[in-house]
Amino acid sequence: MRVGLNLVFLVPGETGGMETYARELIGALVDEAPDLELVAFLSREAALAANSPWNEIPFVTLPVHARRRTQWVWGEQRLLPRLAQDSQIDVMHSFANTGPFHGHFRRVLTIHDLIYRIYPEAHSRIRAHGLSVLVPLSARRSHRIIAPSKCTRTDLVQLLNIPSGKVDVVPEGVRLPSVAPSQPPNELRTRLDLGTRPLALTLSAKRPHKNLERLLEAIALIPAAERPILVLPGYSTRWQSGLCQRAEALAIQQDVRFLDWLPEDEIEALFAAADCFVFPSLYEGFGLPVLEAMVRGVPVACSDRGALPEVAEGAARFFDPERPDAIAEAITTVLTDKAEAARLAREGRAHARTFSWRRTACATVGVYERVLSATSSELA
Repeated sequence: MRVGLNLVFLVPGETGGMETYARELIGALVDEAPDLELVAFLSREAALAANSPWNEIPFVTLPVHARRRTQWVWGEQRLLPRLAQDSQIDVMHSFANTGPFHGHFRRVLTIHDLIYRIYPEAHSRIRAHGLSVLVPLSARRSHRIIAPSKCTRTDLVQLLNIPSGKVDVVPEGVRLPSVAPSQPPNELRTRLDLGTRPLALTLSAKRPHKNLERLLEAIALIPAAERPILVLPGYSTRWQSGLCQRAEALAIQQDVRFLDWLPEDEIEALFAAADCFVFPSLYEGFGLPVLEAMVRGVPVACSDRGALPEVAEGAARFFDPERPDAIAEAITTVLTDKAEAARLAREGRAHARTFSWRRTACATVGVYERVLSATSSELA
């Protein structure tokens, strides 16, 4: 079976969870399904990335810059079908919510979430409008859809009228860190001027649905003597300046560290230093950062919205993300109740290890086999 991987969207270091999905799944497919003939179809930015799994398999570079959304769409819809036919592709797997509407191949599409529909303010008006056209049409024109959670499958059925039988739920995986922290926790604390207070960590892009403004309000509600240092790494967006201003208005700017995207070894140093991981998102199609904290033994307090209750189950302290007081209470409990923190760390680590990219890869190969063996009438 010759499988094309549609990575035309990919700008390494700027694509968030969808880049993690690509990196981890490609490596697992190579390991678990060596008989698959994989061909990656890349943007110019992705083709230039060093030490990337998509550059370690045969690949085709499209003459498009993925930072320019119009070029991404043009490459995906106009160039990709022809290049895939030239490469004799049997199945084309699109990794990032949209895919080609036509082509002489079977089409599999991963839809991670419907944020554009549920929280359109998370995108610019033009991007939200474009997704409102491209995602539903891509979903209808695909032969099978992969969703990372039952929550996302339900959204697809209810909001896009996709038949439930067309959607395969394939959870993402999580792995133990492959690199050591860049520095010991005490050195990290010195470099970031964290002092000796507890460290609350969150990993997310600075976007509205991540609910970081309410997280800042929650930190402000915690008495100064008990207040942790909040560290927020993640790629910057146009909303970051507003978050900085909000921290100043709440008089907690000395209690918050806004960091940009960090390399893996520095993220590991933050995990090693963290006393709790907090994730206040209003909506997630999966919520991989929660599992990444759990597998490292960091106790988690997280939102009870979207797929998070499904993914975290009983191994996290849940809260209502629209109530800053509830967020503050959950953080305080994790930081001060040592027995509860130990339980969350222990159960979180065990729970996270039930997810693996090996299982994700094996289930994904099953989707490829199913779509390739289906008759034309079954795909109609």
